[in-house]
Amino acid sequence: MIREGQLVIDLAKDTGAFHGGASGTLYGLYGPGVPTNNLIEGMKLRTVSTKAQDGPQHPGADALEVVKPLADSTDGDVYVYMTDIHRGFPYQWPGSTPEEKLDLFKQKIAKQVDQVLQLDPKYRDNIVFVPFNEPEGNMFGTGEWSYNRVSWLTDPRHYFKAWDEVHALIKGKMPGARIAGPNTSVLYSQVKGYLQHTVEARTVPEVMTWHELSHPEQVRTSVKRYREMEAEVFAGTPYAGKKLPININEYAFNYHTSVPGQMIQWVSAIEESKVDADIAYWNIDGNLSDSAVQANRGNGQWWLLNAYGQMSGHTVQVTPPYPGRNYSLQGLATLDPAKKQARTIFGGANGAGHIRFENVPANLFGRKVHAWIKEIPWTGQLGDSPQPELVAERDVTVENGAVVLDLPALEESSAYEIVLTPAGTGTATASAPHLWQRTYEAEDANYTGGGYSRNGPEGSPSDVSKFYTSGRYDVGGLRTGSDGVLDFTVEVPQTGRYDLSVFANSLNTYDLVREQGPTNVFVRVDGGAEQELHLPLGYKWVVWDHADTTVELTAGTHVISLAARGLDGSKVTKGDAIVDRIHLSLPNPAAATSRYEAELAELRGARATYDVKGDVKGDGISGSGAAAASKGQSVTFWVYSAKDAAAVLDLKLLGPGKATMTVNGLEVLDDARRGDSTATVSLSGGVNKVTVTGRAATTIIDRLDVRPAPDALPATVYEAESAQLAGTAAAKPLSLASGRSAVTGIGGTPGNANTLTFTVKADAPGTYAMRVRYSNPEQSPATHYNPDPLARHADIAVNGKAPQRVLFPHTFHENNFWELTVPVTLKKGNNTVRFSSQELPNFDGTTYASQTFPGVLLRSQYAPVIDQITVARYNR
Repeated sequence: MIREGQLVIDLAKDTGAFHGGASGTLYGLYGPGVPTNNLIEGMKLRTVSTKAQDGPQHPGADALEVVKPLADSTDGDVYVYMTDIHRGFPYQWPGSTPEEKLDLFKQKIAKQVDQVLQLDPKYRDNIVFVPFNEPEGNMFGTGEWSYNRVSWLTDPRHYFKAWDEVHALIKGKMPGARIAGPNTSVLYSQVKGYLQHTVEARTVPEVMTWHELSHPEQVRTSVKRYREMEAEVFAGTPYAGKKLPININEYAFNYHTSVPGQMIQWVSAIEESKVDADIAYWNIDGNLSDSAVQANRGNGQWWLLNAYGQMSGHTVQVTPPYPGRNYSLQGLATLDPAKKQARTIFGGANGAGHIRFENVPANLFGRKVHAWIKEIPWTGQLGDSPQPELVAERDVTVENGAVVLDLPALEESSAYEIVLTPAGTGTATASAPHLWQRTYEAEDANYTGGGYSRNGPEGSPSDVSKFYTSGRYDVGGLRTGSDGVLDFTVEVPQTGRYDLSVFANSLNTYDLVREQGPTNVFVRVDGGAEQELHLPLGYKWVVWDHADTTVELTAGTHVISLAARGLDGSKVTKGDAIVDRIHLSLPNPAAATSRYEAELAELRGARATYDVKGDVKGDGISGSGAAAASKGQSVTFWVYSAKDAAAVLDLKLLGPGKATMTVNGLEVLDDARRGDSTATVSLSGGVNKVTVTGRAATTIIDRLDVRPAPDALPATVYEAESAQLAGTAAAKPLSLASGRSAVTGIGGTPGNANTLTFTVKADAPGTYAMRVRYSNPEQSPATHYNPDPLARHADIAVNGKAPQRVLFPHTFHENNFWELTVPVTLKKGNNTVRFSSQELPNFDGTTYASQTFPGVLLRSQYAPVIDQITVARYNR
């Protein structure tokens, strides 16, 4: 009998070593710093498919510029789409005859291999060549730009010949090269013939690739079907018994990406199949396929992949209510005997959840387990998300070999994580972040005034090309010239200051939005207490983000309004926005300090321990235990900060050990000991990597407590318009800049002198956090469904020394400002900090994209628009 919401996890049924292959992305890296290495490493990114170096397909994402941050972070592989040396999609393949087309392409392939051979040898083995992408729709299809307008699916001779020639070309230059193919848009039955040919021609690829863009269950079906093809074709050949690695190097659609409850269904299918896979590129590059927000923040999808990346050991059998059914409760689970931990991530359904762990091994867990239950909510494609929310933490008795956890209300857009360990000696538990929370749909709110529209239905299982939207509908009407008011009737349980998030969107290139950028609306409570709120921008319509504020409410019923005109008539909305929902929550004061347990952290050599005893009485061991690190072994925490601001990091150590602690690679404690292990640190907004490394024979690490303390490190603000401007650098009026003015025109053609220089005073020498408030409006005209925003770079030189290059992602408008923290080393007294920029050359160091592809904007000449910098000590 099927029980709705029941997920059964059998810890006795080993289904293979944990693989982690779903953490891949197509065009997900723009360049060094976009996204940051924290986001790359934190989601354990394994594979990135991206364009050929110096290709014109899109700005950024050049293969040999992203391989270093990927390899340095996770030792992941870059799959080079060699066809993306061309413009357009289908690819605009030059040549007047089929033979000339192939010859020209082979010349470009030869150059690409030669470029790889110039890499540092430690990065060469992170390269995989993909000679053809979706050949049936491009080079060997029937279209205008194809080889001879004959599809290889009906007559494969020309494609097979081209494959063999290109294979020989690559191997001739680089015998150890890995080559992937056929990279078809689906797993066609003709792939069997391709495999037969490559066996006969001795041109078998090192990795098999194809795409799955329809639904999650197709992954299981296709992998099974391919393995059957492979076994049949390889039988009786030198390849008999061999299983080629598989990379499904494009998966999921707009309805799925960014939504944890949708993506867990793909992740579970991919992990069960033990293959690699890259999330598809439907929108902008450099954001980890709708996982990253700005440069260093993650949305709900990123935190899902972070939870996935923390799994280890082996996977175990998971039985959902409806195995193989798309858009239902699905999940995966692991057991790590060495850590004595079982983990599961699951989601995709509304209603109650009944999560049952069976055959819980008594030799690992004992008679009682400690359980953490966390929710990973959907925060929008562009919506920053804090770490997963604690739902409950408690000890649970193992009964008849089973642990049962009932969750009263699952949300289908969320994913959930449960971790089990032995009950251990810990006593203190963490607090849930909210005392109360609720969502209110915009389509259910009351609208008065003109211009109203109820938009939808948006994305759904039957229309996956559209974007996921809460309730499937959204509301328009708050725009320039409108008198609209959208009223939400809410009921809250107690008096307090509530967090209010408005999920909204404006298209950055839309006519009414171009003048101001973010659309302003007026938030009211019961017709008063008015405040102005600027709603977020996006690269397309229906791409959701959230604007956040607080409201004071008494217990009972209230009306929260979003209005297009201020109460006194002096202010009006400029722009045009759509609203999906509002989310109202009451923060839990007990959760003001975030707690990160060492036994759940990323352990490198260190081990989880659940029997900490002796000298720790009265110390309040939290969770179920601690981590024990010998000298040189480490524990890494992925720590969230809502703002680029200071926080107090309190490292709880037990016993006589000692340790060092680094934050984002910079040391903040060099001799931490029990009772003397607190640091005040300037955190980056978003995800911070905090690593604790043992300095003694044994150091016991209980937890890391993080408390925001924005005023703990005094900061000085320097306005850009008051700095020294040279050349074309000039102040420009911008209404949302801190002083209503910011500096643009920094940079230009190679050798320019268009710079911005600040004079910054430091009370003492050392490392400082420089928080750059900037905007970046530059965008290239798109050739197809992908918008093409550009990242801009600034070369930042301190006191005339060699500059550090910093990449700044697109902010969707010059009047939309974000912050990015850049560490700098200052001397005591006055320091100069100079911002400069210029178009960067191609890989050869001498030619430029603007020369190679005139009229196609691929590399920016400019630094971002600079509003201000804020300088504070990095740590104390």
